[in-house]
Amino acid sequence: MSIQGNKVLIANRGEIAVRIMEACSDLGVPFVALYTEEDSQSGHIDVARKLGGDKSLYRIHNYLDAGDILSVADESGATAIHPGYGFFSENYRFARRVVERDRPMTFIGPSWEVIRDLGDKINTKRLARTIGVPTVPGSDRAIYDELEAEAIAESLFDFQTKMGISRPVVLVKASAGGGGMGIDEVEDMARFRQTYRRIRNYSLRTFNDEGVLIEQRVFNFNHLEVQIVSDRTGINPVHFGTRNCSVQSPGLQKRIEVAPGFRPQDMQYSFDAQKLMDDITKYSLSIAREIKYDNVGTWEWIVTPNGEPFLMEVNTRIQVENGVSACIASVNGNSNVNLIREQIRIGLGEDLGYTQDDVSFKGVGIEYRLIAEDTTQGFTPWVGKIEELKWTDCDWLSMHTHVPLDRTYQIPTEYDPNLALAIIWGKDLEEAKKRGLEFLNDLKLNGGDSSGAGMKSNIPFLIEKTENLLEF
Repeated sequence: MSIQGNKVLIANRGEIAVRIMEACSDLGVPFVALYTEEDSQSGHIDVARKLGGDKSLYRIHNYLDAGDILSVADESGATAIHPGYGFFSENYRFARRVVERDRPMTFIGPSWEVIRDLGDKINTKRLARTIGVPTVPGSDRAIYDELEAEAIAESLFDFQTKMGISRPVVLVKASAGGGGMGIDEVEDMARFRQTYRRIRNYSLRTFNDEGVLIEQRVFNFNHLEVQIVSDRTGINPVHFGTRNCSVQSPGLQKRIEVAPGFRPQDMQYSFDAQKLMDDITKYSLSIAREIKYDNVGTWEWIVTPNGEPFLMEVNTRIQVENGVSACIASVNGNSNVNLIREQIRIGLGEDLGYTQDDVSFKGVGIEYRLIAEDTTQGFTPWVGKIEELKWTDCDWLSMHTHVPLDRTYQIPTEYDPNLALAIIWGKDLEEAKKRGLEFLNDLKLNGGDSSGAGMKSNIPFLIEKTENLLEF
């Protein structure tokens, strides 16, 4: 199937909008870009004009206004919508609306049914268990009966004791909750019943559903991901390796990602790290085949210090860190891999065109998220004006940013303060870390706030954390 004759509306902003525009341009597919009043100084507007001309730009009120977005789609004659990440990217109702309206379009992401089914963490856990994929120990459905809840909690405490955990902890979670709402930890059965009742009542008041999940709390884990790509047939998914996303803010927001997820060639682990990575890619592919996954997606895992993997969730979208996986990959010997380009191509109906045997990996990639934030004050977003962003171009560095380089840039307070992504490649972990530190120390990122105080960024934090990447 040819992708020609399509026009892609990019329902996003910033760095990801820039990368989607560039990918569309590479494929020869025209695009439509959006911006809001608050984003009127963003560099993604400059890129849209350069690659698509003035007619490719439309102003909207809000990136979360579905009616506004679909109205622009109709006015511009768009045939497909790319949601990027965040916003509507994992909203199955929006995806369904795009494909089932009077003038149907293509949603560049998985089918809405897949987004719905894998977006439900309980459903994902149940599916995983039916095909032998390990998940975090605990219930795979909402529990409404107190005696059953107690029995599950007792079994989890016993399980952790047998594993040699000195301080077992059980999580009690509102099954209808999310984003950390309705969750508490319990360290013994004496407190369990009281906590269970409190969370159940909270869930009923807040979500009108008193279902509760009981899970083991896993401490000191590494956060690994498996990158999956599959065409619309959903039959032959391939993986683009693993990545390690364990360097996070206290709020569990990623700050550094490394591909591959472990590096046994350069480091020693207390478990067989290569087998662990092989296992989680095999498990991820088995779920992808079972549900006929039909675009780009990420399987998120937690790995315990003794090398036990547990599937956490599936992200049914492109992720911020897609580029760090692409930078160590080749397809049929071609190292110019772009997973956003692949996502658009297969999303518009082309066959994948290669198998797992055609995908190879070389070296180590590090992705730094450059963010205006004060890491010494709880990672508080910094608000002000960027006056300088400069770096030295190198063949081992890729930079992605929506910050204009030819003028000052006021960071809009309406959106997150992410400024840029830097992706570093090295032949091994030592070289990648050395180059990463060279980049961070050389980078010029300056600005000021309304009081005249200098800019706060997370660069010192990134430098500090680079030393121990991929260690457990």
